[in-house]
Parts: sequence; structure tokens; C-alpha cells
Amino acid sequence: MDTLIPLNNPESEVVFELAQCSNGAKIALATLNVPKALNALNLNMIRLLDEQLTNWQSDDEVALVIIKGAGDKAFCAGGDVVSLHRAMATGEPKDYGKTFFSEEYRLDYAIHCYDKPIIVWGDGFIMGGGMGLMAGASHRVVTERSKLAMPEITIGLYPDVGGSYFLQKAPDQVGLFLGLTGALMNADDARFASLADHSIDSERFVELLSTLCEQSWGQVSALNHDKLTQLLKKFESESKAMEKGGLRKHQAVIAKLAEFDTLAAKVDYLSGIETEDKWLAKAIKTLKHGCPLSAHLVFEQLKRAQGLSLKACFQMELGMSVTCCHVGEFQEGVRALLIDKDMAPKWQYPTLESVPADVIERFFAPMGESHPLASLA
Repeated sequence: MDTLIPLNNPESEVVFELAQCSNGAKIALATLNVPKALNALNLNMIRLLDEQLTNWQSDDEVALVIIKGAGDKAFCAGGDVVSLHRAMATGEPKDYGKTFFSEEYRLDYAIHCYDKPIIVWGDGFIMGGGMGLMAGASHRVVTERSKLAMPEITIGLYPDVGGSYFLQKAPDQVGLFLGLTGALMNADDARFASLADHSIDSERFVELLSTLCEQSWGQVSALNHDKLTQLLKKFESESKAMEKGGLRKHQAVIAKLAEFDTLAAKVDYLSGIETEDKWLAKAIKTLKHGCPLSAHLVFEQLKRAQGLSLKACFQMELGMSVTCCHVGEFQEGVRALLIDKDMAPKWQYPTLESVPADVIERFFAPMGESHPLASLA
């Protein structure tokens, strides 16, 4: 494989490169490049990615795009909620939450709608904002080191970045279970929950890129999609079998959630499970220590999102997320987990029962005619 052609500063928070293919076509690579922060997605990274993906979409020489993370620990372990906390605590910059979430969701939506194939190489931790980048990619690859989760219940948020849409695609009750418990998924779980398409050994990335560069890629996106799928299937067939995940092991336990109508009954059922299985026990513990308001938001978002378009889901989530920036649970959750790290959040609403119905409704109120995501195609 020829040397990668750099397009920007190699020290940039997102590094862009091109790889030359045998017939003159190019493969574009975007590498999230803040490994010390587990490649957590900040506003500058969102803007860099959005601009470059737009450019590559209109470049006839670019056949496909690969998005990956620097280092071997994480693809992207979430969004930069520390900067959001700072803005919530100080009020500066003004409307930062609306700006951050609007631009993040616009990027996620663009990935869902991208015409050219996008591979997300989901090696290591993939959480929150990382899940948003991965969910819409046409070819989502996980490895034996992948650890996926939507753990927003621990910080007073909810599974955003399109979670209202993509968690609906998981088997019955699995999306709700993931949102309520923040359960950690491995590669097998990700496939089971329809959050990944292929599982390939982590050590084979360089070989995969080399193989992709040896191909003759055309300008018909549909043909490139099909060719890429077949190549990834070949690599998957030559990779080690992935370890069975907790979702698949406990499928019957999770499916039983359907027997309960109310959120309180579902939470009581999960909280009452006694198990020696470490994975399931950890998921239940997270639910018990999580934010009760977040549990309501998870339940409501999945209920209200049924039948909604991807655009409508992102529009609903933006209203929810902006409201999270004004209701104190999100700020307190980030403080306890990531700022002071005392792991002892003092929730305004310490139980499910203490959350007023009118507070929940605030999260779903229309944002008005000037909705920041009104222009999504």
C-alpha cells in the first residue's frame, strides 16, 4: 500500500488522509486524534468532520471513507460533556448546549444519509457520541476489543445522538434495557442489537486498508457498497469467533420486560433480579444508581419515537438535550462522575416517583418555528 497522503496537520484533533487505490480512486481516512481523552468528541472535532465529509462527498475521486480512532483504547468514548458542564455552570458561552448538540446531530444525520460507503472501525470503547458517529455508517465494524454502551443514565442525560431511532432496531426490549442500564456490549452484543455489521480481528486493520487499496473502485456508490460488503465478509470469515455477549446470554430475562406496562414496574422487575452473573449484576447496579429522571426520559423517548423518521427523532432529541442543559440533573451527574469524581450525585428527583409529570413533558415541548434542525434534508 502506498504511503498515506496527509491533508492537514498530523497533530490536529481529527487527522485527514487519502490512500491511493490501484485504479486512481482514493480512500479517505478520518482519525479522531485525542487518544488521552479516549477520542471524546468536542465541538471543534464535530466541525472538522462535518466540513471534510461534505468535501469528500463531492469529490469524484473518493470512493469510500473510513472513520477510526487514534490509539488502541477507543474509537470514541463519548461527547465532550466536561465542556458542556462548564457552560452550564457559568452560562458561557451562551447557548453552548444548543450549539453543541445541534452541530453534533447534524453531523450524525449526515453520516446516516451519506451516499458513499463509510466504514467506522469501532475498535475499543464506543460510547455516547461515538455511538452517534457509528450508528449511521453504512459499514460498522467491531473487534474483539470493542466495548459499546449508552451510559447516559449515569450522568442525568439519555441515549441521544439518534438513540431514539437506532435503539428501536434492537430486538424487543433490548433498546430500553440498554438505555436504563448503560450495559456494556462486546462485539457479539453489538451485532445482536443491530449496532454493528461485521466483526474483524483488531490486528487486521492495516491489512484491510491495503486490500481496499488494491481494488478498482468506480463512481457508482451502490456497486462500491456491495463490493465493500463482500470484502468485509471475507475478512470476518477469516477472523476469530467473537465471545458470546451478555445481551444474547440474558435475552429471555430482557424480553420479560415486555410483560410490564409501566416504567416503575419494569424498573422494579430489573431491580429485583438476583444474579451471580457479573455482567447482568453490573447492569442492574447502574440502573439502581442512575438518574431517575433519565430513566423516565429513556422510557418516553423510545415510546414517542415509534414510527418517527430519523429527522424527527433528531429534532425531538435536540429539544430534550437543550432542556437537559437547563434542568440540573445533567450538570450534577457530570459533576459527580467526571468533575469532582465523588460518584455521589445529589439528584433533584431521587426516585422515579418524585419526578413530576410536568417536568417530563418539558423535555418534549416543541422548540418553535425556528428549530435548529428544521433544514435537515
